[in-house]
Amino acid sequence: MVVGKMKLTFQKRVKLAQGLWLLSWVATLCGAITFTLGCFLKTELRRRTEVMDNTDIHCVPNTLLIVGLASMGSNYFAGRICQDALDAGRFPRWKNFLKPFYGGSIFFTTLMLIAVILSYVMKGSLESSLKIGLKNGIRFYKDTDTPGRCFQKQTIDRLQMEFQCCGNNDYKDWFEVQWISNRYLDFSSKEVKDRIKSNVDGRYLVDGVPFSCCNPRSPRPCIQYKITNNTAHYNYEHQTEELNIFIGGCREALVNYYMGLMNTIGGVVMSVFLIQSSVLATLRLLQTSMEAVAGQENVEMDAEGYLLEKGVKETVMEYLDPVLKLMWLNQVTSSEDTGTKDGNS
Repeated sequence: MVVGKMKLTFQKRVKLAQGLWLLSWVATLCGAITFTLGCFLKTELRRRTEVMDNTDIHCVPNTLLIVGLASMGSNYFAGRICQDALDAGRFPRWKNFLKPFYGGSIFFTTLMLIAVILSYVMKGSLESSLKIGLKNGIRFYKDTDTPGRCFQKQTIDRLQMEFQCCGNNDYKDWFEVQWISNRYLDFSSKEVKDRIKSNVDGRYLVDGVPFSCCNPRSPRPCIQYKITNNTAHYNYEHQTEELNIFIGGCREALVNYYMGLMNTIGGVVMSVFLIQSSVLATLRLLQTSMEAVAGQENVEMDAEGYLLEKGVKETVMEYLDPVLKLMWLNQVTSSEDTGTKDGNS
């Protein structure tokens, strides 16, 4: 069953080719925008790689980079095809090229849609990656003399100041780790000795946070030590007073930032997907209508164009059959090679 049949006069074919030529260059520009967005997102993710436990989230920018380049290439050829569609003598040279062109274009356009979906569903993976990465970053904050961890303090401090956050879940995360290096502790001090002895792991734990948690907008000088001790500060109530440090955790701040970024990118790429789909559909109508007048004496005759000569299922299987046969052939060859080796042994 023919899908999307449409009758086109010569004037309509000319206008269709001209409009499609313009649309293909718009789609080429959109492909460049998609590639640029992929580069930007990749760069932003790499900036925080020290506080991420895995790189699964990088599949989103990697996909955008691939489909951006593919979109620019396919739309360049679409523009060339449109130019030749105005000349019935030159158009037939594209006949053998069009089938693999559609196959590749549909694949990368589908990949573009997958990138949009991934940009919305990767929140769980991003959150779990940041949860472990930030936890390790806070734990290694004091290891400024340890190779491979010496920049961890700088990374966490910059992160907390830039995103106005403190800790992983909240500022109390700093109470559970020794974030002050032994290098800066006076072990002859009774207070230091008592704190270390009171902890089963022998760590120096304090109810304090690094300077980068301080809120510069607070009118009061930063209270970053003895935060829970009301008597250590004048006119201070830990439970009721608005603290002059950042309260929210960095994981939530980073998740909100990256998800906002990816959701925005997803909306842009979805628009590019619709433009790309329009290019392919219009090009298919133009191609089939031009094939109908090929070899005819009157090239200005009316002709019918269509999107699919057969049903959707039959068309999909037509493209998949060669791939499935090739996979089956490779599997048979591999089985025969294994059987030969077993027989020789």
